[in-house]
Amino acid sequence: MATKKKAKRKLIAVLVVLAIIAAAGIGYSVYRSTRNAGEKTITVGLVGNADDAIWDAVQKELDNEKAGIKIEKKAFQDGIYANQAQANGELDLTAFQHYAFLNQEKSEKGYKLTAIAETYISPLNLYSKKYKSLKDFKSGDKVAIPNNATNTGRALKVLDAAGLIKLKDNTKTNPTVDDIAENPSGIDIELNDPASIINLLPDYAAGITNTNFIIDAGMSTDDALYQAPIDTNNKSFKPYINIIVARSDQKDNADYQKVVKAYHTKSVADAINENYKGAVVPVFKY
Repeated sequence: MATKKKAKRKLIAVLVVLAIIAAAGIGYSVYRSTRNAGEKTITVGLVGNADDAIWDAVQKELDNEKAGIKIEKKAFQDGIYANQAQANGELDLTAFQHYAFLNQEKSEKGYKLTAIAETYISPLNLYSKKYKSLKDFKSGDKVAIPNNATNTGRALKVLDAAGLIKLKDNTKTNPTVDDIAENPSGIDIELNDPASIINLLPDYAAGITNTNFIIDAGMSTDDALYQAPIDTNNKSFKPYINIIVARSDQKDNADYQKVVKAYHTKSVADAINENYKGAVVPVFKY
């Protein structure tokens, strides 16, 4: 009988402890939800992770301003899928593309997307794990370039500037391989998925791809065999300025404008310069 009473007292004690723990958990949950009740989450679609440090700086600015906004980064392998997700309402903003790419997507797919801010300009450079000089290229060498229309055109302009090919008109916005007038180097140009080009370098003579993929691969723009010069005052560079994009019906969203304001600050410009080591140039004023 005494044993049963003792067991009963132990059971009651255990139940009391569990009740206290449960109550404390509920209390914490209520506190946490109250604490975050006024916080707005804004999802931003990126390509790769190269810009993570930049958006961390944006978040810090938002926190300093007590904006009540939390940035949630979502990485995609290809910008085509990021734009699709945004058009479907799965993302609030995107920040990976330039005007030319956005306009091409809108023209082809009818997306109602609008640029709400400019960020930086990122060059396309020529990389090689095989050669150290442009003079080393020989006839039949394979060079990989991006297969989306706007970056195909940019890459061809880089090859033109490097003297490996000659375009009929190097001021044309989106030249194609059909616009090649001369190929004095005899290179064989192959179009590939931009994200895969870094992995092709051991087997190709050279490749051209976006800077974010270079950074993600642990490389630097200093590794480039040839770097195209950047002039932010040159109007021909305008189509290649990177932008923050919203759905057109949300382009004046007050919370999005807070994000833009936080982005267009000196601390974020410093983060861009530090992250890209000067290879990417901020284009906004602060």
